[in-house]
Amino acid sequence: MSYTVKAVSELAGISIRTLHHYDRIGLFRPSEVSAAGYRLYTDADLERLQQVLFFRELGLGLAEIKEIVSRPGFDHRQALREHRTLLVARRERIDHLIDLVDRTIDAEERGMEMDRQEMFKGFDQTAYEEEARRRWGHTDAYKESMRRAKSYTKEDWAAIQAETKQIEEGIASSMDQGLSPTDPKVQTWLARYHNLLNDRFYQCTPEMIRATGEMYVTDARFTAYYEKIRPGMAVYMHAAMAAYSDQLRARST
Repeated sequence: MSYTVKAVSELAGISIRTLHHYDRIGLFRPSEVSAAGYRLYTDADLERLQQVLFFRELGLGLAEIKEIVSRPGFDHRQALREHRTLLVARRERIDHLIDLVDRTIDAEERGMEMDRQEMFKGFDQTAYEEEARRRWGHTDAYKESMRRAKSYTKEDWAAIQAETKQIEEGIASSMDQGLSPTDPKVQTWLARYHNLLNDRFYQCTPEMIRATGEMYVTDARFTAYYEKIRPGMAVYMHAAMAAYSDQLRARST
């Protein structure tokens, strides 16, 4: 059975414009095009789109999703099992946080103080580490990053944090000055950020830079982090990193 782009849009609940964008970047393309030039999608195409939307829901960037679903050995069923595992873990974490909010409200309404350990149950950061391991653990970049991180001292981490803060403040200042994300000054800060990743963690390709920028606007945790520095900074970083990624690609061709 074939589906028009309008039918797919209605089925998946995403705009026709988004489907056209997915087609342009090679993420989700129709198997057929009619003689009149209309995109026609098959049931197999819809299965791929479902995978794309699952990965998007889990916070992955479009470039990263494209790389995953285009692998020759991509296992559709195994991917579904992994989606379920991650979604269940996320649901459990959210349930814990909702319970913590409820207990905090109850304690305040009763005029009681919560046990200090109880106050922070649900904020276990190791959950993020496990999610990162599941998403990127198979990559050489992740393995290299973990290898380097294990060798760092407190002084090393302090230097990394100081450099990161300086870069973030420089980009925030650029926003205050009204500079475009593509401005050379902003791109210089991005170059420093890229060098930091390369020197301290792993060799970061243009695709990784772009995927990381997309994660800043698709993953609420990263968005919240940058919004605390400057309102709108997550979107600004996304645009700046996309432009920087394009520059790197242009230089390599």
